[in-house]
Amino acid sequence: MENNFKKNLLIQDVQMDASVNFQLNGNININPCPWEDDKQVTNGERVRYRGGIEVDADGRTRVKRYREGSKGPLHETLYETAHGAVKITRPIYRRTGDKKHKAGMRRLDREFVYVTFKFPKKLGLALTKALYEEEADEIMSFFKTRKEETVWK
Repeated sequence: MENNFKKNLLIQDVQMDASVNFQLNGNININPCPWEDDKQVTNGERVRYRGGIEVDADGRTRVKRYREGSKGPLHETLYETAHGAVKITRPIYRRTGDKKHKAGMRRLDREFVYVTFKFPKKLGLALTKALYEEEADEIMSFFKTRKEETVWK
C-alpha cells in the first residue's frame, strides 16, 4: 500500500529545462532552470525511489525505475503481535508448455511459514523472556485456529 502512495505522489510526465552536474564521486545532480519554477513534478513532497542510471559518453542520461510490484512481496504477513510477526512465502510458478497443468503453469515451490521476533535491547533479559512467552502463546493460538494442517520440521 505504501508503494501505491509513493507512485501517486508523481503528478504527470513533465518536460523541463534543467542543469545536470556530474560529480567525481558518481553523484548526478539535476536542478531545474530558474524559468521552470511554475512547473511542479510531485505533490509537494520529496519522493525517493530506486532506479538504474545509464550515462552515455555524450552525457545523455536515462534513469529507469526498478520494477516494483511485478512479482509482489516475497512474504505475506498473516498475523502480527507487538514484537513478532507470522509471515508466509508465496509459491513460485513457472510457465510450461504443458496443456495438462492449469493455464500452462507449474508450481515449483511450497509455501514456508516464518515466525520472527524483534525485541529492543533496552527491555532487558527478564522482560524480553516474559514478552516472548506471551507472544509465542498468542502466535501458537493463532496457528490452532487455522484450518490448514501445519507440518513442523
